[in-house]
Amino acid sequence: MSKLTLSVAVGPYDRTRALIDGSVAIDGVNAVCMTLSPEEIFFRAFRHAEFDICELSLSSFTVKTAQGNPPYVGVPAFVSRAFRHTAIYVRTDRIKKPEDLKGKKVGVPEYQLTANVWARAILEDDYGVKPSDIHWVRGGIEHAGRPEKITINLPKDVKLTDAPPDKSISQLLAEGEIDGFIAPRPPAIPGGHPNVGWLFPDPVAAAKDYFKRTGIFPIMHLVGVRRELAEQHPWLPGAVFKAFEQSKAAALELLSDTSATKVTLPFVEERLTEARTTMGEDFWPYGVEASRKTLESFLKHHHAQGLSSRLVKPEELFHPGTLEAFKI
Repeated sequence: MSKLTLSVAVGPYDRTRALIDGSVAIDGVNAVCMTLSPEEIFFRAFRHAEFDICELSLSSFTVKTAQGNPPYVGVPAFVSRAFRHTAIYVRTDRIKKPEDLKGKKVGVPEYQLTANVWARAILEDDYGVKPSDIHWVRGGIEHAGRPEKITINLPKDVKLTDAPPDKSISQLLAEGEIDGFIAPRPPAIPGGHPNVGWLFPDPVAAAKDYFKRTGIFPIMHLVGVRRELAEQHPWLPGAVFKAFEQSKAAALELLSDTSATKVTLPFVEERLTEARTTMGEDFWPYGVEASRKTLESFLKHHHAQGLSSRLVKPEELFHPGTLEAFKI
């Protein structure tokens, strides 16, 4: 059987590097790898299904799954995870605690972004601030104007308006026209601003407390295989999952080698030990069962926030060939 030549679009992470450089291969595939930003991958994937295998937004993919027309089938290789306490910025001269956001204006690049789903979940579960308590303002982080990449229908009690056509949400925050900002990237304010900062002054401490209480390490992105390819080659999603797991294992092996630091950042080894002490040996798990609680929490909030038309079950997101693995 000749190998399939397929495009693979992912971010340039340590956990994808072995796939990108070819030291880990996808069985039966000649991979043509592209390293692109998440925004570009998601836009091209959800608008035109341009890639054969690619990184996908968990939120956008859930919207499409609930609608019954996802262009990709999911693979539970969670190439991006993040505690989103660092995603919430505020005007520190007027917002002192999460509850102060009630009745205020908060900018978002897109309402349905995965980071924003998790941030709203934190605000509601831990501080009683519901999505309907905030006036949401949508606009680009760096450039004026940014539409939702997919169509959403929000509950009637949620107020979402567009930013002025000539201003980004970063500008609005700096000028004091909005009170907060939630996004995967920080506000684009050259030189910073004395009255703009994190809602949580110590977001690492807040995230550790969150994990201790919930056991949740939020998932941002999964991997998708173009549906028609998965239907033609039912072995393919399982082969993709296997390769992404091997690539992650290779990254962790290098990260654990303390003979010479692999990341250009001091205290990496200490942070690795701290992560394993706090979160367990496999602190970045792939696979549905290892992340079931996290997935169920996300899907519950996604539906409650009006983004998915029905409550999606974790198994619906992923190809059957990725739900279990053989053992020797």
